[in-house]
Amino acid sequence: KKRLYLPVANIKSAIKRNRQNEVRRLRNRSVRSEMRTLVKTAQDTGTAEDTTAAIKKIDRAVSKGIIHANKASREKSRLQKNLNNNG
Repeated sequence: KKRLYLPVANIKSAIKRNRQNEVRRLRNRSVRSEMRTLVKTAQDTGTAEDTTAAIKKIDRAVSKGIIHANKASREKSRLQKNLNNNG
């Protein structure tokens, strides 16, 4: 899927920067998508195994700089709360 707006750069370093940004965007998108899937699965099932896997993935996303630490803390808190109420 192509982006709607691709910056048109004339400077060599800016062209390279745009290329790098696109590669990183795609990599971040896959990690974020997988994290969201695991979180949703953990919320639906409410099992300890699914919750643990989701929390691990959230922590990994924070360490890679894909999501903010506060968002991770909020998501993990909600998952743990859900686990405690269902378990």
